[in-house]
Amino acid sequence: MKAELPTAFTLPRKATRDEVTRRVAWPLAVIFSFAILLAPAIWNGFPLVQYDTGGYLARWWEGYLVPSRSVVYGFFLAAGWPLDFWPVIVIQSALILWVLALTLRAFGFGGRPGFMLVVMAMLAILTTLPFLTAMLLTDIFAGIALLALHLVVFKGGMLGRFERIALVTLIAFAVATHSATFAVMLALLLAGFCVFFVRRDIVPIGGLGRGAAALVLGVAMLLAANFTLSGRVAWTPGGYGILFGRMLQDGIVKRYLVDHCPDPTLRLCPYRDRLPETSDRFLWGESFFDDLGRFDGLGDEMRRIVLESLAAYPRMQFETAIAAALKQLVSVSGGEGVGTDPYHSYGMMELYTPSVLPALWAARQQKGELSFDVINRLHVPIALISMAMLPVLIALTLRRRREADIGLLTATVLIALLANAVICGVLSNPHSRYGARLAWTATLAVFLVSMRLAVKPKQRG
Repeated sequence: MKAELPTAFTLPRKATRDEVTRRVAWPLAVIFSFAILLAPAIWNGFPLVQYDTGGYLARWWEGYLVPSRSVVYGFFLAAGWPLDFWPVIVIQSALILWVLALTLRAFGFGGRPGFMLVVMAMLAILTTLPFLTAMLLTDIFAGIALLALHLVVFKGGMLGRFERIALVTLIAFAVATHSATFAVMLALLLAGFCVFFVRRDIVPIGGLGRGAAALVLGVAMLLAANFTLSGRVAWTPGGYGILFGRMLQDGIVKRYLVDHCPDPTLRLCPYRDRLPETSDRFLWGESFFDDLGRFDGLGDEMRRIVLESLAAYPRMQFETAIAAALKQLVSVSGGEGVGTDPYHSYGMMELYTPSVLPALWAARQQKGELSFDVINRLHVPIALISMAMLPVLIALTLRRRREADIGLLTATVLIALLANAVICGVLSNPHSRYGARLAWTATLAVFLVSMRLAVKPKQRG
């Protein structure tokens, strides 16, 4: 009989075929997923540029705060400028890929590189996700924050310590990039606390604490960036001005001026008969708003009109707010401000980052080859159908103990969509990009619920 070698001298076990396949499959799945997310920019030859991109980018060089333009995201853009902004969309793609991988793992689909690739391909074909990751804009961080917040609140026990810390930091950055993203995440957190006080077994208090910590950190990050830029502690400006724009578009400002003019304290009185029809044309186009000093020159008057008209016309305010929220809820088409000529962003790049101009002007977008008409014919109905299915799926899954966790994810997505519609539609103005940046999460939720229901409990592992 041959003597057995001591354990210390035992030869390494030969890897099985399944282990070798898995070691190869994961890198391939990650590479192909990256390619899917970056495909629009690779095809374009340059990251996609949106009309608002230049406003964020200019913050680093101009050194002052402007309405609705996050300094945090502006710094992020400036950091990627030396390499034609490619680091920006690579990081955005990496973050969404990481959060999606954690989401799949948390709901029982982890350890399957093929399934992750299928999910990425599905989202690429049926949703606007790749265009969000490939765009120089904050919109991708709305969906990232939504999934990350759900994970830290409901799935904290399944995450490692580093993963929890990293997700909290990511949520903080995301909410600091846009006030609407902060407001939607705050609404989700408040909804969580309301459920906690009724059913403490559903929402863990530790998870709510992590979510609250993420928002507090986001506020600190925003204030610190604004102080670094401008030398003063201040929130990103624009609140009353943006709400004024929505009221102008809905006819409330016109009615207020008709009721109060002539009034020497109202600088808008001479213009009451030639107010622009849309908020965008008044605030961001060429109008007498520029002659009146824009937000700095007209800020106090806009604030006065907003507050006084809220008290003076409650029924009109309520009806227009409901209409705006409903319009925002179904406005989910992609490409707003991208397919058209984002001349302001071009101007900022020409002024502050001229080194990117050769690549910028060589891109297909700038040659007029990028259109979202055909894309939206598929993406819009898919998004609306997915959103309409959410209440049904919530009712179906929350009644089943095994499916309750994914039912909570679906409920989180639905609450976020409703909160987003109210916050963006009522407090700002309905825009399709506000809906498109979250609509893909509805399609993801529908897909995951369908897969969960289709797999028998014994097959889930």
